Amino acid sequence: MTLAINGGTPLRLTDYPQWPHYGPEEEQALLRSLHQGQWWRMQGRENLDFERSFAHLHGGHSAFAVANGTVALEIALQAAGVMPGDEVIVPAFTFISTSMACQRIGATAIPVDVCADTLCIDPSAVEANISPRTRAIIPVHMSGHMSDMASLMRIADRYQLQLIQDAAHAHGAQGLGGANIGDYGTLACFSFQNFKLMTAGEGGLVLCPNEAMREKVFLYGNCGRPFGDRNYQHTVVGTNARLSEFNAAVLSVQLSRLQVQNEIRQRNAQLLMEALDNDALVIPQGRTADAHVHPYYMVLFILPEDDSLGHLDRNQVVEALIAEGIPAYRAYQAIYRIPSFWQAPAPERHDQAHYIAHCPVTERVARRGIWIHHRALLGNVQDTLDIALAIRKVVQHLASAR
Repeated sequence: MTLAINGGTPLRLTDYPQWPHYGPEEEQALLRSLHQGQWWRMQGRENLDFERSFAHLHGGHSAFAVANGTVALEIALQAAGVMPGDEVIVPAFTFISTSMACQRIGATAIPVDVCADTLCIDPSAVEANISPRTRAIIPVHMSGHMSDMASLMRIADRYQLQLIQDAAHAHGAQGLGGANIGDYGTLACFSFQNFKLMTAGEGGLVLCPNEAMREKVFLYGNCGRPFGDRNYQHTVVGTNARLSEFNAAVLSVQLSRLQVQNEIRQRNAQLLMEALDNDALVIPQGRTADAHVHPYYMVLFILPEDDSLGHLDRNQVVEALIAEGIPAYRAYQAIYRIPSFWQAPAPERHDQAHYIAHCPVTERVARRGIWIHHRALLGNVQDTLDIALAIRKVVQHLASAR
């Protein structure tokens, strides 16, 4: 059987469900926000209504919607009291925004390795890297799988550190025992960028545990200006991160579909994981009891590095899967291998070689990891099984050709 990338017939001749998913509901919401005559969040209702609904679903006290997920992290760090010169422990395997947000406010991101099964931050690595300058920890719920929040909360309490959840992948996720993201009593940051589980093209949100923290978050995202101020009293150095009423209107509709879509993705992901386990050609991200609800922002798996598959070229596998009709992507780079990570403020304790040596799981997944977009889990049973069939076709063909 010839691979599609080599001129053969693609396994899939029809595309997966479109993303973003939208319908007449989004159109009606946009018209509603248009006709309210107030397109700015300070005078309209769309942001307030969306924030209230989102916070309620995630078990948070309140929320503040912002322009994107990166600025959500920046604002959360500032509201939590992280200052220039402080250190923030982050996973080495994550999108660059997690560490770049620290740099943007003058703090230093300290990367640590992730767990071999969940690919979320390793609590033991966190504790081993705490220094007198450490002020906060940012766990990332990778692909929507909840981090080990119980262990991280114990560490944060023991060392009196701030914990800020990077939930950019985790809309609607629940942890051990069905705990919502807001139930942990920390700030949590979400992204609504175009690929995310709900989207308005761009957007973000900071979920807040209490009113005092919400007021701080609001200040830093509203040019340092308190709500209702008429005297231009800018009490902190903030930024303008406000979200438009149009974006918030679309997000309210997207939120209304989230739980049903999460159920579909979880059901299809279970089917896919069983198929991948049967083939034993790749190593999927594990799922532990910490992921009571796993919304599957991505299907993440790793190509083995042993001789059984002839040391396949990960990038070649990705391109071959795309040709077969699968929305496949390379895994993130290790953040310490990205040039901007080493622009000041950067770690002073260790150099890149140290992190390469001390983050073996990150090195492996960054080198061998592949992820499939979540829209591929929104189809029917055959759509889901086609992912496994395509992986089998590509991996076996490329392995036999070596």
